[in-house]
Amino acid sequence: MSRARLAAPSCLVTAALLAAAGCGGGSGSGTSGTARGPVRAAADRGATDTDDLPRSLTGQELDWSPCEPTDPEQGAGSSPSPMPGGGSWECATMTAPVDYADPEGDTLGIAMIRVRSSGAKEDRIGSLLFNFGGPGGSGVATLPSFGQDYEDLNKRYDLVSFDPRGVGDSEGVQCLDDEGLDDFFAADADPRTKKERKAFTDRLQEFADGCEERHGDLLPHLTTTATARDMDLMREVLGDDELHYFGISYGTELGGVYAHLFPRRVGRAVLDAVVDPTGDSEQGALGQAKGFQSALESYLEHCAENDNCPLGTDEDEAEDRIADFLDRLRDHPLPTQDPDGRKLTQSLAWNGIAQSLYSEDFWPYLTQGLDDALDEDDPDGTVLLALGDSMNGRNPDGTYSTLQSSLTAINCADSKTRVSEKHVRDRLDDFEEASPVFGRAMAWGMLACTHWPVRGDREHPDVGAEGSEPILLIGTTGDPATPYEGTGHMKDALGDDVGVELTYDGEGHGAYNSGNTCVRETTNDYLLKGEVPDDGKTCD
Repeated sequence: MSRARLAAPSCLVTAALLAAAGCGGGSGSGTSGTARGPVRAAADRGATDTDDLPRSLTGQELDWSPCEPTDPEQGAGSSPSPMPGGGSWECATMTAPVDYADPEGDTLGIAMIRVRSSGAKEDRIGSLLFNFGGPGGSGVATLPSFGQDYEDLNKRYDLVSFDPRGVGDSEGVQCLDDEGLDDFFAADADPRTKKERKAFTDRLQEFADGCEERHGDLLPHLTTTATARDMDLMREVLGDDELHYFGISYGTELGGVYAHLFPRRVGRAVLDAVVDPTGDSEQGALGQAKGFQSALESYLEHCAENDNCPLGTDEDEAEDRIADFLDRLRDHPLPTQDPDGRKLTQSLAWNGIAQSLYSEDFWPYLTQGLDDALDEDDPDGTVLLALGDSMNGRNPDGTYSTLQSSLTAINCADSKTRVSEKHVRDRLDDFEEASPVFGRAMAWGMLACTHWPVRGDREHPDVGAEGSEPILLIGTTGDPATPYEGTGHMKDALGDDVGVELTYDGEGHGAYNSGNTCVRETTNDYLLKGEVPDDGKTCD
């Protein structure tokens, strides 16, 4: 097989922010731990409405200045490039209460980024706030990376994003040091024996203990509800009467929670790659297992049409080859060209394959990675390792962003669900039936919050938003991470006459940036002109 290599795409680091949505527990050993006497996540009862917050918060003036290079905690460090029209990015820090029930108490800084509207002053609508998902993705690092995709929107909006509380430069959570995270993500994610299961749960214990030791006082306050309240404070501080919003992946759940809390303050809002707000964590994990299996089958069908497909031209045999390859990695990890000498383990390969299924644009890298790894004479896991690193938030210099640690902290502060090891073992067959390739790892990922030092806030998010303006919901039929069915469930949960469905009949996680002209134009007409599309419109 050919040894010519594709260069790792620069978009993979930022794509990992989108990829993380709903993938808690799917990385490495899972993401959980235990503490003695877990505390309860801060509930929203008694929280102060934004209008009643102290003037020191609502009247603060943000000190916008040119952005410095992003920190490793946010992702690969670089200064944001100007917008195609020359607009420059500015950064600032907003002060928010740690606990909205005690707004005069401790505060934390929320890192923000913006580029001012490029159009005429009289055409400006306001600020358009973005959340790119995770939970755990840095908006400060991500928005400039996709800035060119939002050039048309910038003509009438200031484009704004932020690092949510517990993420990146907003008191970002990091549960282990870089070396510890290397070991954690490389370790076995599918324990088969009693000894392996103990090692698995011991790693989860170490992860949670590290988070509690480093961030114990903050962990109860990292709920999606608190972040939604941060967004309303941003709206106030930015000078907008309504919140115009673009949420992707987990950002759709965040947007739904905001609409529930502040339905009369919702402006023009788009939720793309919609999270199902009605299911519990087990239903979500099983749905993702099915979604990734479907995405893999789409890739295999595409690959098999090419005579150079490293898996052959028979789709069933191709899936068997991937399964056999992953199974061999349990005991025989592959060498790579990693400068730290890391090898490609089964867990890292799983993540690398999953990462590449988020977009058809990544399929060539998966093909190259499999071609290299399956070479009989000189197998090499470098490309798959790079893909896995992207999923895990590992920077090229060996440091880690807060992506996966933050994801766990937010998910476990939100969700009350705590799953036992016995329950996972009882459900393994169901998960393996849903996905012979990804099912077992996703089943063990259900232990993500089992022993977390904070008890979760709720069973599932409340997104009922009676009285809200229409919210555009975009679902993709071939989305592996947020399966298409969740779009309809979100519409029902939002309430009558709130959700408007737009379907993209295609592959990938997120439709607006897929390159589909119909989706792009429909969304832009809504955000820029206020033209609400017909409910149920389909783009293909």
